[in-house]
Amino acid sequence: MSRLSRIRKSRRAWKDKAVYRATQLRRQRGKSARSRKKEDSRHRELEERISFLECENAALKSTSESCPPAVVGDDALDRRRTACVMMLIEGTVSFRAVPRIWGVLQRLGWVQIQIPHFTSVIHWTLRAGMTIFNEVGPTDEPWIAVIDCSIDIGTRKALVVLRVPLAALQKKQDAIGLHDCECVGLKIATRWNGPLVKDALADIFGKAGMPRAIIKDGGTDIKRGVELYQAAHDAEHVQVIEDVGHLAANALKAEFAWRAAFEKFLDIARKGASRIRQTDLAWLLPPKVRTKGRFQGITEVAEWAGKLLNLMGGPGRSKNDSEVGMLRKAFHGLSQLRGFLEQFCATCRVTERFLKLLKRNGLNQATGAQAKIILKQLPQDSQVRARLASWIDRHLKIQRELAIGQIPLLVSSDVIESLFGKFKTIVQRNPQAELNRLVYVIPLLCATHTSAEIARALRGCSHGQMLDQIRKTIPLTLRQQRYRVLDSASRRVPETGPRERIEAG
Repeated sequence: MSRLSRIRKSRRAWKDKAVYRATQLRRQRGKSARSRKKEDSRHRELEERISFLECENAALKSTSESCPPAVVGDDALDRRRTACVMMLIEGTVSFRAVPRIWGVLQRLGWVQIQIPHFTSVIHWTLRAGMTIFNEVGPTDEPWIAVIDCSIDIGTRKALVVLRVPLAALQKKQDAIGLHDCECVGLKIATRWNGPLVKDALADIFGKAGMPRAIIKDGGTDIKRGVELYQAAHDAEHVQVIEDVGHLAANALKAEFAWRAAFEKFLDIARKGASRIRQTDLAWLLPPKVRTKGRFQGITEVAEWAGKLLNLMGGPGRSKNDSEVGMLRKAFHGLSQLRGFLEQFCATCRVTERFLKLLKRNGLNQATGAQAKIILKQLPQDSQVRARLASWIDRHLKIQRELAIGQIPLLVSSDVIESLFGKFKTIVQRNPQAELNRLVYVIPLLCATHTSAEIARALRGCSHGQMLDQIRKTIPLTLRQQRYRVLDSASRRVPETGPRERIEAG
C-alpha cells in the first residue's frame, strides 16, 4: 500500500469516527436538553406549591379581619388558580391584566399572596378549559346546535358548535346569551369545505349526541357540510334553521345595494366624515360601514342618516358659520337624497323591530303572527317583506315538525358571534394573532362556572396532559414555525475552529 493510500484510508477512518462522535454528541445534547426541560418544569411546580404554602401560612398568621379571602375553594392550594381563571372569564380581561389586578389588591392591603406570572394564568386557564371540553357528552334534554366558522385569524379558521337547550328561550324569556350555551365542538383547520365540515360534525355529534335542529348562517361551506352529514348519517330528521339576522341582511342588500342612490349616500357619508373628523362636529361622525357584511349593521347607519337630515333641516338658507351651515357644506348633496333615505330608514326600522321580536322571543305561532303584522308596514312590492314573510312560513313548518308545541324556536346565531367577539378581546394583543392553544379558552366562555367547578377542572388536567393535548390537536403556530426555522438556521453554523487545508500528496 502506498503512502498516499494509507493517508487516504486514515482520513476516511478519522472522518467516520468524527461523524460518529458528532452524532452521539448531538443525541446526548438532545437528551440533556429534554432532561433539563423536565427538571425545570418540576422545579416550577415545586416553587408554585411552596409559594401557595407560604401564602396560606401568612394568611393564618395574619390578624387582620378586614381582609376577605380572595376566592372560595375546596382546596387551599387551588384558591389562587381558581381566582385567576374566574377573574379572566368573568371580567373578560387579558392574561397580563390578571397579575396587575392582584398587584392593586395587594397594595390596597386586601390580599397577601404571591402574585403569579401571566404565563401561569394561561396554563391554568387552558387546563380548566380542556377539562370542561373533554367532559362533553350526550344529554337527555333536546337541544339545538349553533354552528359557525370564525373569521380568519392568521391562516386558520375554527369550527365551533354550541349546544343550546330547546326550551332555553321559554325558560329565560329573553335573548340567548353565552351563559345559556355549552361548547361541544371545537375544530381548527386552514380551510373548511363541505366534506371537511361533514367529517367534523360526525365527530362532534358522535361525542355530544344528535341535536334536534341546527342553526347556521348562509355560508356555503357549512350548508354543504350539513347536507352531506344528513345524507351520510341518515339524519334527515335533524331540521336546519337559517339564521334570521343573516337573512334580513341579505334581504336589505337585495333591496338597496343595486341602487345608485345608496352608493351615492355612502360616498357622501365617507367624504363628509373626513371633513368633520378634526372639527367641533366630530361627534356627528357616521358609524363605520363594514366592507364585508355591510348590511349586518346597516340599521345604525340608517338611524344616523335620519337624525342628520333632521339636524340639517328643510329648504332654506342658513349661515355659513352656523352648525346647520357647516353640516350642509360637509355633507353636500345629502338633502337631495331625502326621499330615498326616508324609505331606507323606514325599511331598516321595520326590519330591526322584526329581528328584535324573534331574537328575544323565538318563533312560534304567536310570535310569527306578530312578525307578519310588523312586516305589513312595508310596501307590497318590497323584497325585504317578501323574503322575511317566506322565511316565517318555512320555519313555522319546522317548528311544527319538531312537535314541541308552543315552545319558541331559536332562530338566531348571534350568541356564537358574541363568543367570537369575546374570544378576540382576550387574544387581540398577540402580535402575530392566530388561532393557537388559546382556543381552549372558548369552553370557559360558555355556560356559568362556579369556583368549585373551576377548582375541580384544574385538578382534572395536569400540566403534562395539557401539553400532550395541545401537541395532538393544535398545529404549529406562525410564531412556533418562525422560532423553529430561525433556531435551526442558527445551529447550522459549525462551532468548531477553521478547517485545516490538506493537500493530497
